[in-house]
Amino acid sequence: MTVAGIPNDHILVDPDRLKTQVAAIFEHLKLPVKDAETVADVLVQADLWGITTHGVSNYIKGIYVPLLLDKTITPNPTIKILSEGSSIALLDGDGGMGHVISVYAMELAIEKALKTGIGAVSVTNSTHFGAAGVYSHMAAEKNMIGISMTNAAPRVVPLYGKNAMLGTNPLSIAAPTNKVHPFLLDMATSTVSAGKLYVAALNGGIIPEGWATNIEGQPTSDPVEGLESKRLLPLGGTKDLGGHKGYGLGIAVDILSGVLSGIGYGNVLPYRHVGHFFCAVNISKFREIDAFKNMMDEMILELLDTPSSKQGEAVSFPGEIEATTMAERKRNGIPLHNEVIDYLDSLASEMNISVKLTT
Repeated sequence: MTVAGIPNDHILVDPDRLKTQVAAIFEHLKLPVKDAETVADVLVQADLWGITTHGVSNYIKGIYVPLLLDKTITPNPTIKILSEGSSIALLDGDGGMGHVISVYAMELAIEKALKTGIGAVSVTNSTHFGAAGVYSHMAAEKNMIGISMTNAAPRVVPLYGKNAMLGTNPLSIAAPTNKVHPFLLDMATSTVSAGKLYVAALNGGIIPEGWATNIEGQPTSDPVEGLESKRLLPLGGTKDLGGHKGYGLGIAVDILSGVLSGIGYGNVLPYRHVGHFFCAVNISKFREIDAFKNMMDEMILELLDTPSSKQGEAVSFPGEIEATTMAERKRNGIPLHNEVIDYLDSLASEMNISVKLTT
């Protein structure tokens, strides 16, 4: 179905139908049923929030399917605890789907936080885990502060650098509230994730010059050129705009996700394998939970009450757009590009999966 405001080359898809099809695809690729459902849940949740770059549009075709077929990703991993304490653990993900490993790791962090106040879990030998906000949000749903992050293969140049040395290295922080939408920060430490270039290229658009460089290290507005060069700019882009801060944050994520876990960083990461870091903070061990959530409400409502400096644009906060987008998409459907729908439906046909997104 198409509606006003949705591009002509997009179709609205029922979220549950999409989730069912995606789960069936991954089950066909030898994931256990529960794991296939977990991957589908994480991917469709990203689309419901409007984080299209980490939903079903990009990585199923470009990463997950080919890497499962060539055995780079282990479909049924044996997740091992390499070391453990009352508040910490180091996991080996056995090269499995990052979504499955990450849900397991955050659940373990939450379990430890319930007992000791803080749970921190480092993960080695994992793979791409999708949207970082899914995992931090898991803790917020349990009345905890959640932190999640991952390193990645080099796509980002250092400040003043020509060659890519860091991953986009996203991080997310979530916190519960009472009356307003939960706080949910989900950001790359590059100016944007590579997924935004994929979306721009798919839709035939241009990108701002602070997003990526060409092969010579010069800023480009062509998303295809940026994808081919594999060179993104750190958050801020230039030093005058705070590029040194994004650069530093990217290194910090590599420390917590890669150096702490032992998987490595930047250019020394094994092919298509990465490390993650998760933390859950049990608020009730610090103070009364409702008092914390009420103060969160007060802080956010004060921010929202700030006069706008731009006509037609109200002040928002991290998590508000995601929550309102999810409510709208649950009602009307998730907009997907025709090419994405054609790919998923053709893949389902090849696998003899009866669920199709178009009829």
